[in-house]
Amino acid sequence: MTAYTPDELFASTAPYYAKYRPGYDPKLYDLLKEKFGLDGTQRVLDLGTGTGVLALPLARLVGDVIAVDPEPGMLAEGRKLADEAGITNITWLQGDSTTLHTLDLGPVLLTVMGAAFHWTDRDQLLKDLDHLIAPGGAVVLASGGAPGDVEPAPWLEVITEVRTRYLGAERRAGSGTYSHPKERHQDVVARSPFSKIEVARWDRTITRTLDEVIGLQFSYSYSSPAQLGDQKDAFEHDLREALTAFNPERRFDELVRTEAIIATRH
Repeated sequence: MTAYTPDELFASTAPYYAKYRPGYDPKLYDLLKEKFGLDGTQRVLDLGTGTGVLALPLARLVGDVIAVDPEPGMLAEGRKLADEAGITNITWLQGDSTTLHTLDLGPVLLTVMGAAFHWTDRDQLLKDLDHLIAPGGAVVLASGGAPGDVEPAPWLEVITEVRTRYLGAERRAGSGTYSHPKERHQDVVARSPFSKIEVARWDRTITRTLDEVIGLQFSYSYSSPAQLGDQKDAFEHDLREALTAFNPERRFDELVRTEAIIATRH
């Protein structure tokens, strides 16, 4: 099995990530606006921004967003999306949770994170953020919920079968560089300086075409173009055939959850 670093994995996923990931429920941003009085003047850090899934919508609500990611390809994609949308108040910086102290960020009201939180030393990061987040501020962790919280769509089994054939059963839980943390985010956050926790959840059904389902697979580190290498075209061909056999109408519904853990100081 070839070992990949996260930046290699994510570099190849960037264009697919921007195009095919569904993003978070718009109600998340409504909640943050109301709870923290976002009025176009605040500063927010989006750590592990990827292509700006959180940064782009937040930029319309605050004064400045600092979007940090270790992968230049992701940042380039995010910049492109911001330019296309006419958004000019995002600063895109290369870095990660271990280099925050070198970025000279200044105080922020909120630090938001998506899936990137899984990749960090969570306890240490929360201690570091205590020095960065202003009084009255918060850590906001956005995700699709913990594994197993939402019943998976039946067509996902078809994808798992094809992916396992190409990449091996050990990749089911992720790439060769990643395994899901055993301890839930809430439990880690509860012992941090941000121990007052509110959890909000929103569910919606997303319907995708066959092309959208295929594109989505290339947005994941565990089935990225980098992982598949010269098998990418064959994988896509077999996946198309298997999904079409499963549903000849080529329409695929999925219940998608947005979960936000909003953690403030007591």
